[in-house]
Amino acid sequence: MIENNAAASIRLGDLAPDFEAVTTHGPIQFSSWQDGRWTILFSHPADFTPVCTTEFVEFSRIQETLEGKGVALLGCSVDSLHSHIAWVRDIEERFSVEIGFPVIADLDQSVSRLYGMIHQPTMTTAPARTVFFIDGASTVRAMITYPPEIGRSFDEIVRVIDALQTSDEHGVACPANWRPGDEVIVTPPETMDEAQSRMEDPKLNTPAWYVARRKIQ
Repeated sequence: MIENNAAASIRLGDLAPDFEAVTTHGPIQFSSWQDGRWTILFSHPADFTPVCTTEFVEFSRIQETLEGKGVALLGCSVDSLHSHIAWVRDIEERFSVEIGFPVIADLDQSVSRLYGMIHQPTMTTAPARTVFFIDGASTVRAMITYPPEIGRSFDEIVRVIDALQTSDEHGVACPANWRPGDEVIVTPPETMDEAQSRMEDPKLNTPAWYVARRKIQ
């Protein structure tokens, strides 16, 4: 794990930086809290704001689905713990949902800056809408960042998890707009013979020697 004073430049394939934080579920050490689970770590600009509220409603909607895939949710913003508690309680009361995941109270911006969530000059004092997809080995597998005025696509968040886990399990790639049940992409051939054999393989959908698709059995 990277220590708390590491430079905030997270890249695909990096180990997710470890940290200690106060959350709405109590204090955590990220590495211990993660405990081998896939994790979606996400930031939001501020509590009691309209777009962020709609996002928390949607995170609550997909939480059970993600848990079924072995994925935990962890939120983060630079608001205080009491602000988080008040806002979560208000969302649950007004929108009839349950916010079952912890939210980091990152008042000193230490976690936000460790993960590069503060995007200057667009956001100078609050994190952007960033999503980190972290696998069970604590490797950062994907990242998506949205500006403050645009809410996230939650269907895409679930789709990315499905695609990453499918790729890992079957050693394949996933094409544009892939959904579970669609054909996947077979890894590219490495020899002339492989390229030719793929064109002749009846189990593959091969419009070109370098694009071979198949169904997962």
